[in-house]
Amino acid sequence: MSQNIKKYLEKSPLTTSAPCRVDMGGTLDIKTIYLPMQNLLPATFNLAIDLRTEVTLLPYTEGVVKISSRGFESVEFSSGAAPYQHPLGLMFAIADYFNVSGLHITINSTSPPKSALGGSSAAAVALVCALASINPKDALSRKQIALVAHAIEEAVARIPCGLQDQLAAVYGGANAWYWHSSVGHPDFTRTVVFDGVQCQDFNDRFAVAYCGIPHESRDINSRWMSHFIGAEDRDLWKDIIDCARSFIEALKAGKIDEAIVSMNRDSTCRKQMTPDVFDDMGESLATAAKEINCGVRFTGAGGGGCVWAIGKPENITRLKGRWKTLLENRDDACLLETRIDTKGLIAPDGISLTD
Repeated sequence: MSQNIKKYLEKSPLTTSAPCRVDMGGTLDIKTIYLPMQNLLPATFNLAIDLRTEVTLLPYTEGVVKISSRGFESVEFSSGAAPYQHPLGLMFAIADYFNVSGLHITINSTSPPKSALGGSSAAAVALVCALASINPKDALSRKQIALVAHAIEEAVARIPCGLQDQLAAVYGGANAWYWHSSVGHPDFTRTVVFDGVQCQDFNDRFAVAYCGIPHESRDINSRWMSHFIGAEDRDLWKDIIDCARSFIEALKAGKIDEAIVSMNRDSTCRKQMTPDVFDDMGESLATAAKEINCGVRFTGAGGGGCVWAIGKPENITRLKGRWKTLLENRDDACLLETRIDTKGLIAPDGISLTD
């Protein structure tokens, strides 16, 4: 029988929030790739951005879990009865993991739906944190929250999933993640690329645009995994690992021109494997970025969603103007005004998170 938390929430509703991210080197955080290529020391980079996803737990009918999320119809199921292939199935699976009912989960994301910014992972992290806060015995560290959210997401998706989205959501900031797992025990090393002052400085050195259409990461990721397992494109994956590592080292050294070269080389490799990784709008945005000497890449697995760029402040200012003009040609496409989020996961009032 599920734990009815209606009365608990009537006394004290819970709210948590976590940031989305932009990334470089994505997919290298998937075990399918980083385990066989351990000798090359795979790494990924992400910036948490202040487009946050907020999750609130409210009291509801006993024995029932209801979920409301922007961009989806509200839906409810009896505890344990939700189909996980539902668009909100991941959130129901997390509620079932904690064996709770009598609650209404509301999800409010400030990022566009299916924008390839890791919004679903941010919501999952925030929900795990909220539910783990109800009972002291369920208390989790930031790392544990990320691992639980990832494990449930991967189980529901039924395909290998990376971990970097959950890590960006719990830690915030600008980080490099080095993947050196032993089989069956995912692990990583975190290196902070920018401190607080450097994050402030880098806010003028990047831009993010939404292409106006949602992405579907499953399709492109599945093709990448299939090709890799079938011994296709292995040399390209070696180049992609080198791009990610050189990008990280260039940023740490303050060498923005070198980081731009690595970022554009990564995009070229990915396009060679999957030409549709940029949609038509994304291709136009990428061309404009390169013409202004900026680095550019799709976020997540691409195929729609968002594109982000880095460059010198004066070039990013010029690029934003060019992008705004291009984005006017498609409904819902827009420049996203965003900055680096250094807070990461924010737990409910009175709850302290350990690393």
